[in-house]
Amino acid sequence: MKRINCYSTCLLVLVLLCFEGTAQSKIKTKNLIVMEATEIHYHTLKVNGLNIFYREAGPQDAPGILLMHGYPTSSFMFRNLIPILSKKYHVIAPDMPGFGFSDAPAREEYAYTFDNIANTMQGFIDSLHLKRFAVYIFDYGAPVGLRLAVRNPEKISAIISQNGNAYEQGLLDWSHGLVKAYWEHDTRENRDAIRPFFTQDGTYFQYHEGVEDKSLISPDGMFQDQQLMDRPGNVEKQLDLLLDYRNNIILYPVFQKYFRDYKPPILAVWGSRDPYFSPAGANGFKIDDPNTTVKFYNTGHFALETNCNDIGRDILEFMGSLSK
Repeated sequence: MKRINCYSTCLLVLVLLCFEGTAQSKIKTKNLIVMEATEIHYHTLKVNGLNIFYREAGPQDAPGILLMHGYPTSSFMFRNLIPILSKKYHVIAPDMPGFGFSDAPAREEYAYTFDNIANTMQGFIDSLHLKRFAVYIFDYGAPVGLRLAVRNPEKISAIISQNGNAYEQGLLDWSHGLVKAYWEHDTRENRDAIRPFFTQDGTYFQYHEGVEDKSLISPDGMFQDQQLMDRPGNVEKQLDLLLDYRNNIILYPVFQKYFRDYKPPILAVWGSRDPYFSPAGANGFKIDDPNTTVKFYNTGHFALETNCNDIGRDILEFMGSLSK
């Protein structure tokens, strides 16, 4: 009888151990799935002879979101947003030519214009065979991303504009007329007057102006941006690109016609104290596209630095509503 009880006890212990092992295995498997969903992968893709660096995360078969950075930053600006979005979406964030870890060819080899950068990014989405995606546009990423939208209306499921302007009423004169003078007369004197904007002080201004709690601004982004900005010859490339920005304003009516014709769902998430693009730029989308939602945050230009969780939550809610 004792032997039977001993045998039964051993059997029970063995069953419990097996159950515990199976349970732990399930927990580990569950954690592994979560880790895989939030891992960020770093790639380089050859596009028209240029190495284009990009970050990728999220399930390959999930709806896509293309994140387009602005000046003077790179895909690094999305380092906190990607983990939020990639739990449900396939997220791709490239560095445009001349920015981040993508190639920055010499001015003699590559025209630093928004049309040309858009051509490169068209090659990028074609090489990845992206068929349908939402595009997140910010700052310089707006005129590039909107060119892609105009060229590929069938690919665009939605537009998320984070201080990505497409309206003249949204433009603010942050330079006290210096940039406008440069646009009107491309002289050496006007070009030199703009150079301070590419210094460490200029980068500091971009990140901090309009921010109430400046302790929320991580130094990482500014440091990396400035290190890359200070590469030999880079300021001249950026001066070329800033000069070409005047052609984006000429294209505003083209972008606005696209909004009217195709009426893509638009979410404008806007730092209301941005020194470059005013809230009027966010509200402008409502004029041409009834499928527009506008959200304001009490912060500056780089709203993701201070309000990433808020913006991430609003994007998830917005994207979730598209499938209903």
